[in-house]
Amino acid sequence: MTRVVFMGTPEFAVPSLRALLEAGYDLVAVYTREDQPAGRGQRLEASPVKRYALAQGLPLWQPKSLRTPDEQVALVDLAPDLIVVAAYGLILPKTVLGIPSKGCINVHGSLLPRHRGAAPIAAAILAGDQEAGVSIMLMDAGVDTGPILSRNGLRIAPEDTTGSLTIKLAGLGADLLVDTLPAWLRGDLVPRAQPEEGATLSPRITKEDGRIDWSEPAELIARKVRAYQPWPSAFTTWRGQTLKILKARPDGGTAGTPGVVVAGGRGAAGVATGDGLLWLEEVQLAGRKTIPIGAFLAGAQDFVGSTLG
Repeated sequence: MTRVVFMGTPEFAVPSLRALLEAGYDLVAVYTREDQPAGRGQRLEASPVKRYALAQGLPLWQPKSLRTPDEQVALVDLAPDLIVVAAYGLILPKTVLGIPSKGCINVHGSLLPRHRGAAPIAAAILAGDQEAGVSIMLMDAGVDTGPILSRNGLRIAPEDTTGSLTIKLAGLGADLLVDTLPAWLRGDLVPRAQPEEGATLSPRITKEDGRIDWSEPAELIARKVRAYQPWPSAFTTWRGQTLKILKARPDGGTAGTPGVVVAGGRGAAGVATGDGLLWLEEVQLAGRKTIPIGAFLAGAQDFVGSTLG
């Protein structure tokens, strides 16, 4: 039986771990990031992979780094035939990449070489791509530059957010992983080198990335609203308070001064941008619940005519 070490952290990784377990692989260890502070109280919170691994009784490791000799010796002692990585969040040094006889396999949330890096799903929405996907790749020392074993794609729906698209791609990646591994382990699959043509990078998202620049086109801002949902959310300021824009649609019509809120009929409001209007559909004022724009306007009658940001 193939001895597998799995490395992953967020919800995206859980379906791949579940698929390996259900397919009968010998999961000798699950690696995930250290518990992270979350919420207003900043209490330590276990990752989705940790919660799933503990529920299944799987051996769990949470090293701070894989660069130390002690951690590398511990990994050697596990004698893995294969390491499977899905959004782990820690760099695998070259020494670690050479430990398993069948290599280190990564489940990456894009159609490589497009959107290499930490945030490929958000990057696909931001870029206005019509298609997203997953790639099963053999890891090397670069950032998602290793040869491809298999790929599969799906259409990005107009309403998809990073949250909804992540769920779709997580399932697609898990299925592709267990479909690909048997041929790889038998030696029947030849990795295909990635072309550099068409390669793009998707850097890690920061909270500040969500701040809306109203001088940008409405179409781009609308994509940011979807790409930064659920985190960090696209946001602006109104009356000195943070106002999150959680759902919106662009309109190429006449705009005006960027950031100025305009009325759009009963219970509707839009914001002028550098090119077109952005019609607001769901918003959230700091400390409040998410509500439709009509309900927000009913309690904020001076919103129309104000300038955001």
